[in-house]
Amino acid sequence: MSQESKPAAIAGRLQPADGLSVNRLGYGAMQLPGPMIWGPPADKGTALAVLRRAVELGVDHIDTSDAYGPHIANELIREALHPYPENLVIATKVGVVRDEYKTFNAEADPQALRDQVEENLATLGLARLDLVYLRVGGDGMLFPAETPFEESFGALVQLRERGLIRHLGLSGVTVEQLEKAREIAPVAFVQNRFHLLDRGSLDVLRYCEDHDIAFVPYFPLVAGALNPGIDKSQLPRT
Repeated sequence: MSQESKPAAIAGRLQPADGLSVNRLGYGAMQLPGPMIWGPPADKGTALAVLRRAVELGVDHIDTSDAYGPHIANELIREALHPYPENLVIATKVGVVRDEYKTFNAEADPQALRDQVEENLATLGLARLDLVYLRVGGDGMLFPAETPFEESFGALVQLRERGLIRHLGLSGVTVEQLEKAREIAPVAFVQNRFHLLDRGSLDVLRYCEDHDIAFVPYFPLVAGALNPGIDKSQLPRT
């Protein structure tokens, strides 16, 4: 089966930056660890098999974070797929860390971001990360007020200039924040929550369309809530 005919390629490709091209259908690794995205999975063999099968079906874009587990999702990706296929793009997120209560907490001062990038490099077994999102907000996680947004994004720009990051992205971002970031450096991808029941990022989606930025919706199937029995009169009309 050619790459173009594989299931993940049917929807077409995203090409938001020079040297960056991925199939529209990717794989999110958030649920690979155990319950509450914490600890190892109940069946490690199945988790590894899922990753390998996704790549067999044409997935060339995997989304992860060292906060998933923590470390577990990245370690599973490395065990299943390293040495990585030449065309595989692994995207990760920084700006959040986990505590002993299994909570996701915002942590985006420059030194913390440098540490998180180094951790992702180590757990994935990479010398450079293809795509790094700065997790800004959404889902109740507010960007730390003590760290200016521009300062945090600038820290990732410096890491890109050092060769540790190839492309930059933003997650949970507003149009205003996206515009501020683009004044500092190019933004290749934006990842916001977006689905039929939540179109709160429609303005961000349209901005990305107008400026050739790839928009990656997370939680796109609402964990199975999109089913024929749903009351469609409650769906947004925009």
